[in-house]
Amino acid sequence: MADSVAINFTNPSTFILLGIPGLEMDHVWIAIPFCTMYIIAILGNFTILFIVKREPSLHKPMYYFLCMLATTDLVLCTSILPKTLAIFWFNSREIDFSSCLTQMFFIHCSLAIESGIFTAMALDCYVAICDPLRHSTILTNDMVAKIGLAVLLRGAVLALPCPLLAAQWPYCRTNVIPEPYCTHIAVVKLACADIRVSSYYGLFVLFCVNGLDVIFIVVSYTQILRAIFRLPTKDARLKTFGTCSSHLCAILAFYIPGLFSSLMHRFGQNVALHFHVLISSLDLLMPPMLNPIIYGVRIKQIRGRLFRLFTQKLN
Repeated sequence: MADSVAINFTNPSTFILLGIPGLEMDHVWIAIPFCTMYIIAILGNFTILFIVKREPSLHKPMYYFLCMLATTDLVLCTSILPKTLAIFWFNSREIDFSSCLTQMFFIHCSLAIESGIFTAMALDCYVAICDPLRHSTILTNDMVAKIGLAVLLRGAVLALPCPLLAAQWPYCRTNVIPEPYCTHIAVVKLACADIRVSSYYGLFVLFCVNGLDVIFIVVSYTQILRAIFRLPTKDARLKTFGTCSSHLCAILAFYIPGLFSSLMHRFGQNVALHFHVLISSLDLLMPPMLNPIIYGVRIKQIRGRLFRLFTQKLN
């Protein structure tokens, strides 16, 4: 199929998504863990939203940010996995050019929003630990809403040029994308034009989103750790650190694979293609699955509410 579409054309009406090149014979089996991750992500994130909505004691800034994170994770995995599973199970590889650009927007927008939410959660941890007496006056419901809106707008504004840039390039080599979804760099690599503008913009977004957010998070946690180490007893230090440990685990699960995947995408020319695609896919799909597990296990209030919910059902 790849050879039949690798012909000269200008504005393609469709792209062909190969899935995981080189592992086509194993797509049916690879789809099983992908489908499992999707089910866990859907159930886990909807559970977080349901518990926070039902439990008045959880109507606090940290849990509002957690609901924003859960909603973003649902959008991210739903924009990727249904089409990916259709490729793996039904060999449905074609995707409309406009649909490809739409998917690209939602992927990059969701990633930028998720990074912004982690930054907002770092701010919440910083205020709660370093200035607890003013926490309720600084992070009011109105302020949380404004932060959420700012994060949403930043993600949308930074992600929108990606499909707009991809739409302007002529595609006269091939319309075959060696991945199961449309990302900015994967699509523009197919263009028969100088795509340095797209490449530079992708690096700019990477720095403006992940780079600046990571700097802010590192500064916040530096101050948090300094405040924790000033506490008088070991038990107090451990208890205080435990309040932000789930957030720290989720941050590491999001940024470290994402940075590795982004660098490999641009500079890992000697990496096997199927390995690269697998790592990139896991980088996108693992956080939506892991986040509700991390927060559900680590946060006592959510764990307790979930336990009560199950016991009520059993009784």
